[in-house]
Amino acid sequence: MKIAAAAYPLDAVSDWSAYEAKMRGWVEEAAAAGADLLVFPEYGRMELAALEGVAIAGDLEGSLGAASRWSDKADALTEALAVEFGVHILAPSGPVFDGGARPVNRAAFFGPEGRLGHQDKQVMTRFERETWDVVPGDPLRLFETTLGRIGILICYDAEFPLLGRALAEAGAEIILAPSCTDALAGYSRVRVGAMARALENQCVVVHAPTVGDAPWSPAVDENVGAAAIYGPPDLGFPTTGVIAEGPLNQPGWVMADVERAAIARVRTEGAVFNHAHWPESALRAQVSPCDADKP
Repeated sequence: MKIAAAAYPLDAVSDWSAYEAKMRGWVEEAAAAGADLLVFPEYGRMELAALEGVAIAGDLEGSLGAASRWSDKADALTEALAVEFGVHILAPSGPVFDGGARPVNRAAFFGPEGRLGHQDKQVMTRFERETWDVVPGDPLRLFETTLGRIGILICYDAEFPLLGRALAEAGAEIILAPSCTDALAGYSRVRVGAMARALENQCVVVHAPTVGDAPWSPAVDENVGAAAIYGPPDLGFPTTGVIAEGPLNQPGWVMADVERAAIARVRTEGAVFNHAHWPESALRAQVSPCDADKP
């Protein structure tokens, strides 16, 4: 399969037709290059808040409601594009008020046959929980697709090994890591986390960030990142673990060909068996008190 990770700039779209044209252009470009799986970033849907005006888009609370109100229409568009071009698409995530008092951070997933489901973010950053009041949503899910078993860790979630391991134990072969980070340090944390998840679970991890400035939105005004596709630095994969990586802060697609069989092979024939040996490490992850006087 060919995987495409988006380094995606956020625009203050003037009307729905502008947003539709933007999404179609991105999908069309990746599909024309032969991509089978397209991954958009976290909080890419915040540009929908601009459809309700500068004042609302520039207000933290107002932008949550505005982006959520357009989410169903945006999902319908993404689903139609996935069907039209015969591809799998992880849509940009965004706030969704799903019956609760506060929104979740949700990314919908689509395939050539239509909607496959969605994944909500599990662990909120300090900004999400202390300032924006975005809350955790539905639990982790594993998506059975024609491309393989796919899991999703949204941004901060990729920094927690137990979440990645839960997906791996459920059968995940590919983990999608959409992100939105406002500084090099934040991007680096997600990058390191994504590479670690690829290493310890001997799987492929796809990192798709937002990039560039969006001064019209106080929520996503600064964005730093580089799109990349990672694997375990072992048999059949690059020795660095980096299958493909784009330049920092440069919009566009980063693509790579990945063989599902290579993931199965490295798990059974690799130089190390991180995936298989995880239960052993968990069993031995006990710390005994140090007795300096004991001979």
